[in-house]
Amino acid sequence: MRDTNSPTTTVSKPLVWLFACAAALSVANVYYAQPLLDTLALEFGMSASSSGMVITATQAGCALALLLVVPLGDMLNRRALTLLQLGLLGISLAALSCATSSAALLAGMLLVGLLGTAMTQGLIAYAASVAPSHERGRVVGTAQGGVVIGLLLARTLSGVVTDLAGWRAVYLLSASLSLALLLLLWRMLPPPVAPARRLPYAALLASMLALLNTNRVLQVRGVLALLLFAAFSIFWSALVFPLSAQGYSHAAIGAFGLVGVAGALGAARAGALADRGRAQATTGAALLLLLASWLPLAFAGNALWPLIVGIIALDLAGQAIHVTNQSLIFKDDSDAHSRLVACYMLFYAVGSGLGAIAATSVYALAGWHGVCTLGAVVSLLALLFWRLTLPGR
Repeated sequence: MRDTNSPTTTVSKPLVWLFACAAALSVANVYYAQPLLDTLALEFGMSASSSGMVITATQAGCALALLLVVPLGDMLNRRALTLLQLGLLGISLAALSCATSSAALLAGMLLVGLLGTAMTQGLIAYAASVAPSHERGRVVGTAQGGVVIGLLLARTLSGVVTDLAGWRAVYLLSASLSLALLLLLWRMLPPPVAPARRLPYAALLASMLALLNTNRVLQVRGVLALLLFAAFSIFWSALVFPLSAQGYSHAAIGAFGLVGVAGALGAARAGALADRGRAQATTGAALLLLLASWLPLAFAGNALWPLIVGIIALDLAGQAIHVTNQSLIFKDDSDAHSRLVACYMLFYAVGSGLGAIAATSVYALAGWHGVCTLGAVVSLLALLFWRLTLPGR
């Protein structure tokens, strides 16, 4: 087994970037639908408020993956598990592209959310397990940077492809990319680090309850993740409606996601700061920036530049918090990396699902300013929660 305590042990840059690229392609599947809600609502006879169920179905799949599938990484061979999940994801994407009813659409979104999340979070845990403790924050941060780029490019890619060939082509293209990625990972994934002891599946799942009940860092950082991703989902789930009303195409709406790449660029840096003991300072500054981002976003209907400024601030703040959270929960060497990431991301799934439902409902009632007010309130709650749970209080 790899000695992750040795200060001379390092993870090669090509391997770190492999994890980042694979995570980007995997997580993109969870976010392709966000700029397409109006198109899907029209084709499948959904109202604007009920279209949020598309995102909620995806997040329900995420939750099932985190509860039942991601923890398997602490029990089974991570390499074999990753390849199997990717193959099943490709099949699910192809089936989703053929959906002809709202029930089939929601079922397909559920499966894509389940398998896309299992792949993404399994890769993050894989990266953490092969990284030595003194650079785990940097490695996880870089892999998480791939996740950010994937979810941002997903919105752009789905918008462009939909304008050119329809929304079904988005999922057919992703199925093809999954096959190519499967071949690449089969050739290049390293042997996994074997756990010191293997738990039966039932005991493995039960141990997650113990982690949630006893791990203080996981509890605090999980609640922060819930509030953070609720704020993220509030913004991205509702953005399509005011922009499409102003005449923007799906490609143009998706392209706004590229503005947030600054968040991905800051993700690895946040992990390195956590490695040097600056996690709390990074969190506080990022939460203040998250709250402030809603001010320019509220003026997005009047000019383009406030929207750009707000997206940069929102994504940079959010990803700095997310990477810092993961760096802290992975800080110690452990045979529970898959269970830790599963427990943490359960908070994320709940926050994203609630945010999507709240955003579409509030937009129907109070428009874009109502959405921004809701996002600011959730961000303020996150800031207050962090301040009240600082160590020593």
